[in-house]
Amino acid sequence: MSDELDKFISTAAEQWAAGIDTPPEVEERYRTMLMQRTGEERLIMGCAMRDTARKLVEASLREQNPLATEADIRKGVFLRFYGHEFDAPTCDKILASIEQAAKSGTR
Repeated sequence: MSDELDKFISTAAEQWAAGIDTPPEVEERYRTMLMQRTGEERLIMGCAMRDTARKLVEASLREQNPLATEADIRKGVFLRFYGHEFDAPTCDKILASIEQAAKSGTR
């Protein structure tokens, strides 16, 4: 290994041990590269990340309950992404609405 790579690995290990998971120079380089993309490209990337996150949550829910209905999955997705943002009564109303929409065949 080169001295430069050894130094980078050593610095990264020290930062990780200190609770910093991404070295600042790497974070800055990533941000610079990201900002070189067009707004449209960044939007597409964000939408793709959101779709991936949703698919991961849905897969997790199905793994936990292989017999889950589509309503169960929708309610689970809601709770994972947004459940913490609402008080219990509001959450209950939203979950009931999701259930009702599933029964009536609407989204």
